[in-house]
Amino acid sequence: MITRNTIGSPVADLRDGPYGSYDKTGTYARPPYGQGSLGIEVADNTEKVDFGNEVDFYGDSVLGLQNVGFRVFQTHENVMAGGPGNLPNIRFEIDPNLTSNATNYSTLVWVPSAIDSMYENQWSPYIEATSSANGSWYLTGAAGTAISCTSSLPCTWALIKSRLDDGGSSGRPTILSVAVGKGRDNAWVGAVDGLRIDRTIYDFEADGVNARRVN
Repeated sequence: MITRNTIGSPVADLRDGPYGSYDKTGTYARPPYGQGSLGIEVADNTEKVDFGNEVDFYGDSVLGLQNVGFRVFQTHENVMAGGPGNLPNIRFEIDPNLTSNATNYSTLVWVPSAIDSMYENQWSPYIEATSSANGSWYLTGAAGTAISCTSSLPCTWALIKSRLDDGGSSGRPTILSVAVGKGRDNAWVGAVDGLRIDRTIYDFEADGVNARRVN
């Protein structure tokens, strides 16, 4: 857990499972990699949690990102609590390095689209976050306002990358940290696995995180 980005008493813990409910069988009834996942729990709109890495991606290029996404275990109860789009996010803390705004900090957030109800109470297929069919992106704070990609006016991946590439005098936008998170919005209890960042898939297991190279 990234402590400074955690509010309240939520849970983000490496665990075994979960497995699909009693009537689920087949490919999506078990964790997609190994036998574990990252379990996430937030009680309500007062809680927020991030689970991520503040070291290994530091200084990497935001514009160089090509493939981002994950698989998620969604429940019917989560849908009832916040609608079919009540899902975790992927968050990149970044230095935007914009010409149009001097801020050196913002969070680049992916908001997934609703997944098909047929995948409730089991694992979803892989959700590619850079596809406009699977959600939208925004920047927090002054950087989002400067490029007109805010939480109330989100952008496609292609658009937000093009607007970040504004020739900032301090250089291109760089990554500070990477995280999977939830909140502050609706109650949610579920899991994430197979977080993909470009050519690496991160397999969450109860005893640690395994990096799998994509050929």
